[in-house]
Amino acid sequence: MERIDTDVLVIGAGSAGLSVAAGAVQMGARVVLLEAGKMGGDCLNYGCVPSKALIASAKTAYAMSHASRYGIANVVPQVDYAAAQDHVAGVIAQIAPVDSQERFEGLGVRVIREFGRFVSDTEVEAGDHRIRARRVVIATGSSPLVPPIRGLDAVPYLTNETLWDVREIPAHLLIIGGGPIGLEMAQAHRRLGAIVTVIEGERALGKDDPELAEIVLEQVRGEGVEIVEGAKAEEVRGTAGSLEVEVEDGRVFKGSHLLVAVGRKANIQDLDLEKAGIETSKSGIKVDAHLRTTNRKVYAIGDVAGGLQFTHVAGYHAGVVIRSILFGLPSSATTRHIPWVTYTQPELAQVGMTEAQAKDAHGDKVEVVRFPYTHNDRAIAERKTNGLVKVMVVKGRPVGASIAGEQAGELINLWALVIANKMKMSQVANMVAPYPTIGELNKRAAGAYFSPRLFESDVVKKVVGFVQKWLP
Repeated sequence: MERIDTDVLVIGAGSAGLSVAAGAVQMGARVVLLEAGKMGGDCLNYGCVPSKALIASAKTAYAMSHASRYGIANVVPQVDYAAAQDHVAGVIAQIAPVDSQERFEGLGVRVIREFGRFVSDTEVEAGDHRIRARRVVIATGSSPLVPPIRGLDAVPYLTNETLWDVREIPAHLLIIGGGPIGLEMAQAHRRLGAIVTVIEGERALGKDDPELAEIVLEQVRGEGVEIVEGAKAEEVRGTAGSLEVEVEDGRVFKGSHLLVAVGRKANIQDLDLEKAGIETSKSGIKVDAHLRTTNRKVYAIGDVAGGLQFTHVAGYHAGVVIRSILFGLPSSATTRHIPWVTYTQPELAQVGMTEAQAKDAHGDKVEVVRFPYTHNDRAIAERKTNGLVKVMVVKGRPVGASIAGEQAGELINLWALVIANKMKMSQVANMVAPYPTIGELNKRAAGAYFSPRLFESDVVKKVVGFVQKWLP
C-alpha cells in the first residue's frame, strides 16, 4: 500500500472539491483529490448543466409554436427527443475538460480515482493508498432522495441521474415533487411534447415567495402541465409504460414514466466518519460557522454540509475554507447573501429574506417595494411583461429580493451584490442603467422606494417652493 503525505486532501471532485483543489494547488499547497465516480460531480453530469441544456431545447420548441405575437407564423416543432438528449450530452462534453483529471493533474493535483474512507482521525484510505493530510475537505455532494413510498422499489422510476438516458419522449410523465427540479423538468417536457402531471405533497415551489411562485405556476399550468398540490404520494404500482401513483386522499394518477424529484440527501455513507470523530446531522455532516466538522482538521463543504444545495454555494464554501486552510485566517460562511434561481420560464429568483421572513424578523420596520415588468419598455417590446420585482428594505438597506419574470436569474445578481456588501437603496438608485434593458427594473425598483419620499412629501414641496421663490 502506498503511503502519501499531503497538505490538503479533498474527497470528491464535484463543484466544491474541484474549487478547493484548484485554488489550493495554485497557491502552493500539496493537494490530493479522490474521486471514484465522474469528475465534475452531479452539477456537470446530472444536474445544473444537463437540465439547463434540455430547457434550452424546450424554449426553442416553445418559441416556434408561439411566434405569432411577433408577426411570424406559428409552426408545430418537430421534436426529436433523442437529438435533444444528444444536445445535452454535447453540452456536458464541451464543459467536461474544465473538470477533467487531465486538467487537474496539469495543475499539479494528485488525482486518485478511488473512493475514500477514514481509517483514523488523521488518515484516509483509498484503494491501495493511505493518505495522511494536514487538512481534509469532504466534498462528496448529494444524491437524489428516494422517499419511502410503498411500491416504489418495485417499479421503474427516474431521477435526475437517470433521466438523461431516456431516448424517447415520455408519453405521460408523472413527477413526484413540485420543487425547482420538478417544475423545471415539467415545463421542459411539456414543451417538448409530453403530457405532464406534477404531484406535490404540500405547496409547489414552497420555499419561495408565494405571490411570485404563483406567477410561475400560472404560466406552467397555462402551458398544460397539471400541478396537483396537497397530494402526498402513498403508493406506486404498475410496470414500464403503465404506472400509477395513488395519493393519500385516494386519487390515482396514471402515466407512462415516473420522475422522483423530492429533494436530495448528503453522500455520507461508507465514509466511516465515526473513525475520524466526525458527527452527522439529519441533513448531512455537522459543521460550525467555519465549515469545520467535529474533527478540527476536517472540513465539510457543499451539499454534504447539510445547508443550501447549490453549485454556487459549493464554490462559495470552497473560498471560505481555502482562506482558513491556506492562510490560517478566520473565515465564516453565511447564507444571508446567497441567491437561488428556478429556471422555469418565467424564472423565479430569490436572495436574502422573503417578504414573510423579513416581516417576521423586522416587523413593521420592513418596507416592501414592488415594481412590475409591465412598466419596463424592453419587457413590453419582447412581450415578456409577466413578472414582478419585490425588494424588502429595512432602514434604507435591502434585506431580501424576490423576482419572478424574464431574466430573473440575471436581475438577482445585483441584489446579491447589494445585500452581500450591506449597500443602501440610494446606491442602487444612483446607478445608470442602459435603455432599454430588463436590468432597468432594478433601478426602477429603487426609484419606487424613493418616489413617495420625494413626490408625496409636503416638506419636499415646501423646500422646492422656497428655493424656486428665491432663485435669481
